[in-house]
Amino acid sequence: MFLAEEAAKAASKIGTFDWFMLAFTVLIAIGFVRLLTTRPKKNIFAIGFTAVSLGLFLLIDFIMITKVWLA
Repeated sequence: MFLAEEAAKAASKIGTFDWFMLAFTVLIAIGFVRLLTTRPKKNIFAIGFTAVSLGLFLLIDFIMITKVWLA
């Protein structure tokens, strides 16, 4: 009985919002790579904005995984 309750608590740590955050991080990373690989003319503002967004999302994902999932 008590083991089942502990397993239910452990399984409920990962929420739906966490998966959306990880998916958005992957999408931002794909967009960042595509912006960097454009040949004729690079949009410096878009590259900078995407780099800041990717850095923020990676930080949030790191905190989410270390503090919530692994705690």
